[in-house]
Amino acid sequence: MSTPDAALSGTFAIGGDLIVNRLGFGAMRVTGPGIWGEPDDPEEARRTLRRVPELGINFIDTAESYGPYVSEQLIGEELAPYGRGTIVATKSGLTRHGPGSWPILGRPEFLKQGVLMSLRRLKLDRLELWQLHRIDPTIPRDEQFDAIAGFIADGLVRHAGLSEVTVEEIEAARRFFPVATVQNRYNPTARGSDAVLDYCEANGIGFIPWAPLGGERGPGAAEQAIAGKYGATPSQIALAWALKRSPVMLPIPGTGKVKHLEENTAAAAIVLSDEDFATLNQR
Repeated sequence: MSTPDAALSGTFAIGGDLIVNRLGFGAMRVTGPGIWGEPDDPEEARRTLRRVPELGINFIDTAESYGPYVSEQLIGEELAPYGRGTIVATKSGLTRHGPGSWPILGRPEFLKQGVLMSLRRLKLDRLELWQLHRIDPTIPRDEQFDAIAGFIADGLVRHAGLSEVTVEEIEAARRFFPVATVQNRYNPTARGSDAVLDYCEANGIGFIPWAPLGGERGPGAAEQAIAGKYGATPSQIALAWALKRSPVMLPIPGTGKVKHLEENTAAAAIVLSDEDFATLNQR
């Protein structure tokens, strides 16, 4: 069996100039239960990170809140200095009070601290892609957007994006800075962001679906049948569906295990027929 290769997923230029293979890696799961603390198997998590570039994955998504700090720290320790063309995207805007707890905090000074500390942990001089994890509803959003524009102007961030936003919020942010990416929940059984995805496609904005494997209802008979047809798992079919859905789609399946990483990456080689794609769209 050939080695899985993320390059088979095609490429996308984030912000028009950061060319990445469309199938990336989400680094949330290299942490402990509840995305809190150190991973249960630290060596396996580290092996997983080291395997990422070997599989042609050059787009890694993380956040300071994962752990918190654990994911960024491990990435910096295992992968820096990064291979040419590798983009590590991170996020700020959430605090952590314990496992499964994610309070929003969008004060400009907190966001800037997040940028500066992410730079240190990831061992970078500039964040090629930084994303606002959530817009804080308790603080005027223009203050948050203006702070992000300042990070770009100061050379701390090259491109910036948003997470869990509407089309109207994207347009509001674009008055302050070019929105390079949007990261919303999206998969074959959670398509509430169809309008946002269509807007991103029309405007050349990368769409990063979190929870791309679904799992809310589990694979039905149609998914199982399609997976069997391609000799694949339902999770691989979900990724193949996402890649076919839009050319701006950048799936980032996450795991802390090498086996799962290789399985997810193998989905880059699956090209769904129009018929099978339409069947999955009916869910």
